[in-house]
Amino acid sequence: MPQSIDVPGLAHKVPIPVGSRVGNVLCSSAIAGKDPAAGKLGETPADQVRLAFENLKHFLHAGGATLDHVVKLAVYVKDDSVREHINAHWLAFWPDAAHRPARHVTVHDLQHGMVIQLETLAVIA
Repeated sequence: MPQSIDVPGLAHKVPIPVGSRVGNVLCSSAIAGKDPAAGKLGETPADQVRLAFENLKHFLHAGGATLDHVVKLAVYVKDDSVREHINAHWLAFWPDAAHRPARHVTVHDLQHGMVIQLETLAVIA
């Protein structure tokens, strides 16, 4: 049975958890570039990307995982202008090219001022 994973400050406005875990598999819902303390999106695209990646770490921790457990990262962007910011965090999180998760970036019409959303799948060893 799925165990809902919630993270303070990252809750969605609809009745869904931030993610779910079954056994050793952890899957997120959309993770935005929102400041969990203020409850608001980052002011700039660079801020939103940074916050989204920080929120990814918070989610993984809440679900009992680390960056080493991530097998896939789906990235949804409003447009390609944030790709350089994404790549900077990607390389900081996974500097070893031999040990990176799969990744796919999709341009999507994100709402409410968002420029990025992340979704992840992790398998906890």
